[in-house]
Amino acid sequence: MSDVVIRTRGLTKEYVRDEFQVVALKDANFEVRQGDFLALMGPSGSGKSTLLHLAAAMDRPTGGEIEVLGAKLNGLSDSEIAKWRNRHIGFVFQSFNLIPVLTALENVELPLKLTHLKKGERMQHAATALKLVGLDDRMGHYPRQLSGGQEQRVAIARAIVTDPDILLCDEPTGNLDARSAQEVLTLLARLNKEHAKTIVMVTHDPHAAHFATKILYIDKGALLPEGQKPEDWN
Repeated sequence: MSDVVIRTRGLTKEYVRDEFQVVALKDANFEVRQGDFLALMGPSGSGKSTLLHLAAAMDRPTGGEIEVLGAKLNGLSDSEIAKWRNRHIGFVFQSFNLIPVLTALENVELPLKLTHLKKGERMQHAATALKLVGLDDRMGHYPRQLSGGQEQRVAIARAIVTDPDILLCDEPTGNLDARSAQEVLTLLARLNKEHAKTIVMVTHDPHAAHFATKILYIDKGALLPEGQKPEDWN
């Protein structure tokens, strides 16, 4: 597939911190096509998570333009963004962000509560998502009863339960041991190849990036041309 699903032009994000102006992202121009599995690499503080949050409309740019799935995010109101995000974007956090008092099935069901589906339909969709990530035998378990890798797979199931167009992952293996990280990365690659999910993954781990089909580097807020690495990158 070659349709562009994310396009930025001169995308910039600045913050004011302790009276100092911090440029988190500057003049970023890039495109993501349908079916891509893109890894955004760079050291801590390079701007890669900022770019991901802008693509999810979890933050607003201070300059430039961003268009995702044909929607110009700059022009949407907060309520429009909330509806748009729930319909089109799945987000996977480094820290899982599961609700401790809810079972795996109930955690995965959460995004569906914003839809018009009935309770039984929501549970059926949630069960299907958990089966897809290999956790159909853990539906009644609480987060404290799961390993870190299982928790992250529950979080991925929650992110895909609405069948989003784009899956955005912010350091999805950052809190996992090597074996669990391998399982999560293999799952993401399978979602991309077998289920045609477009994935953008932020990582600082070269091993994780090799699961992607395309790698871009960010350094000091600047998105580098394809194939170019930061000078001090090992």
